[in-house]
Amino acid sequence: MDQLPNKIYDLEERTAKFGEDIIRFCRTVKSDNICNPIINQLVRSATSIGANYCEANNASSKKDFRNKIYICKKESQESKHWLRMLAVSLPTQAEGIKKLWNEAHEVTLIFQKITKTLSE
Repeated sequence: MDQLPNKIYDLEERTAKFGEDIIRFCRTVKSDNICNPIINQLVRSATSIGANYCEANNASSKKDFRNKIYICKKESQESKHWLRMLAVSLPTQAEGIKKLWNEAHEVTLIFQKITKTLSE
């Protein structure tokens, strides 16, 4: 079966790439009093997803793994929130922000499924 183009199925790589894409995008945003705090929060939450996923992969127990995966889900949901706020702040860049939001949403769904599976 052929894989879809440009889709990364290695979740560690995918979450790292998402964080990198957020950093690259945020570097293009002009600094101002509105955008600065949003960007700060967005970079923190988006890069935290990959870091917590790496920690989950090296978890010391199933409970530790579950907690780290849950944090990944929370951070991806938070990233969606900050991307939404950024889209309001930067309406001319809404298309690029929407692509990032879509990736955050897909990652959220992946972690949601993992947490649901762990609860069963």
